[in-house]
Amino acid sequence: MSQSKEPENNRKYLGDCVDGFADVTVMVIGDVIMDQYIWGNVSRISPEAPVPVVDVGRETKMLGGSANVIHNMAMLGARPYLCGVVGDDPTGEEIIERLRTAGLATDGLVIESQRRTSIKTRVVAHGQQIVRFDREDRIPVNSESIRNLLQFIGQKFDALDAIVVSDYGKGVISDPLMKGLRKLVKSSLGESAVIAVDPKTDNFQYYKEVDVITPNHHEAGAFCGFDIIDKDTLVRAGRKMVAELNCRSVLITQGKDGMTLFENGGEITHIPTVAKEVFDVTGAGDTVISTFSLGLASGLDLKSSAVLSNYAAGIVVGQVGTSAVSAVQLKQAVENR
Repeated sequence: MSQSKEPENNRKYLGDCVDGFADVTVMVIGDVIMDQYIWGNVSRISPEAPVPVVDVGRETKMLGGSANVIHNMAMLGARPYLCGVVGDDPTGEEIIERLRTAGLATDGLVIESQRRTSIKTRVVAHGQQIVRFDREDRIPVNSESIRNLLQFIGQKFDALDAIVVSDYGKGVISDPLMKGLRKLVKSSLGESAVIAVDPKTDNFQYYKEVDVITPNHHEAGAFCGFDIIDKDTLVRAGRKMVAELNCRSVLITQGKDGMTLFENGGEITHIPTVAKEVFDVTGAGDTVISTFSLGLASGLDLKSSAVLSNYAAGIVVGQVGTSAVSAVQLKQAVENR
């Protein structure tokens, strides 16, 4: 296993490549979520039960799930489309309004009247998340929604440089949708778009023959049927995923231990984290898949795209709460390392 080390001239090259993201048109397909944060402090334990009492100071909301991926893409300079489902409820309306306010298109969103829009609420005290509660439906979206999603993808397909599947297991990514997407890919007359997947454990059967899959080490271990606890099990897992899914590459993220790239040709590259401190990994996977896919779509090779996504992830995990990295931040992080 080789270890990536970036010489100064290559860092300059990677920084310059970020400018190329502005030429990339990408479709993000997946589960749309609202991320809510309740911020406060803890100074006492409840007399009613042995739990901390949070004195709430403020509340914030941010785009989450595939909506956070498209936000990341836009911040990095790309031209992204979002394809997903929201409920006919106030949360769904707020997500649409936030997207529009950010200058992002919403015509790829399908509204299901009987579905709740996913909202994850995290309680954060003294900079640490202490509990999360979810309000959502995780059943598959209905057949009419799938037809509408595929119709929208088909309308934009020929102009796409990359397709990102952002699977949070909320019901959008399904067998009918992925079969429809593969049919579009096979029928395309032009150069194939890069296909990248941020996976969910239960849906790996949908992800075969893509350019890159970006599981964390827990998800990779779940697919392989064993825990990743050291270098040997990491290598076993990466090779098994590449072979069984027949994909071009697998990028296994490992939190504070960085990430490891497995290529179909057999090469393995470990990329140590550049994060100085890890405060919160929320949204880091969105940042990795966004940066990696934009790198490939703009002409970078697998290793360079992985290194660039590692720099972007290093920025995000140093902040508390879902966030996006701007092109300026990413260039500075790479060139000033």
